[in-house]
Amino acid sequence: MLKYITGYLIELSLSIDNIFVIAVIFTSFKIPKKFQHRVLFWGIIGAIVFRALMILFGVFLIKKFDWIIYVFGAFLIFTALRMLFEKEDHHYDPKQSFVYKSVRKLMPITTVINSQQFFIRKRGLLIATPLFLALILIEFTDILFALDSIPAILAITSDPFLVFSSNIMAILGLRSMYFFLANMIERFGYLKYSLVAILTYVGVKMILAHHIEIPEWFSLSFIGLSLALGVLFSLRSEKKDNIE
Repeated sequence: MLKYITGYLIELSLSIDNIFVIAVIFTSFKIPKKFQHRVLFWGIIGAIVFRALMILFGVFLIKKFDWIIYVFGAFLIFTALRMLFEKEDHHYDPKQSFVYKSVRKLMPITTVINSQQFFIRKRGLLIATPLFLALILIEFTDILFALDSIPAILAITSDPFLVFSSNIMAILGLRSMYFFLANMIERFGYLKYSLVAILTYVGVKMILAHHIEIPEWFSLSFIGLSLALGVLFSLRSEKKDNIE
C-alpha cells in the first residue's frame, strides 16, 4: 500500500507541468472548451497504451540488466539539475514543434473548427482538424514527461501492476481536474523546487538501491513533505505579493 501511494504521489507531482503544456496547446489551436473533453478522453486512451509499453520495457531492462538502475538514477538527477537551473520560459509554441511540422507535411490541415471531429472530408481529401493536431501533440508531450516519471517510480517498485496502476490513476486524476488546475498552475511557482527535490531524492535512491535499503515510509514522508512545502511557500508568496 505504501509503495502504491508513494508511486502515485511521484507520478502526480511530475505530471503537474503537463497540465500547463496541455493548456498552451488548447489555447494555441483555439480549441473550444466543449471539444476539449473529447481530445482529453482520447489522450488518456493513448497515454494508457504508450505508458504500458514503456513500463513493461523499463521493468524488463531493470530485471535483465542490474546496472541500468544507475543509469536511470543519474538521468533523474540530471533532470532535476536541469530543471533547477533552466530559465523560466512559458512561451511554448506548439506550431513551431517538430510534430506539428511533420503532420503538416503528411496531410492537409484546416484551421476551421466546426465540430468535434478529428478529420473532415473536403473535395474528396481527408483533412486533419486542429483537434487532431492537439491530440497528437498532447500524446507526444505525455511520452516526453513519461521519460522522467517512469524511471522515478521504478525506484519505488518494479512490480508492473503497481507501476502501471499508480501511473494511470495519477494521469486520470490530473486530466479529470484539468479544467480546475489549468487556471491555477502558475500560482504554485515553488512546486518547481519540490519536483527538483523529489527527482534528486529518487535518483539518489536508485543509485543506492543495491547498497542501502531506504524504508518505504521515509520515501512517502519525504515526497509528501516536499509537495506540502512547495504549496505552502507558493501560497505565502502569493499572499505577500497581494499585500504589497
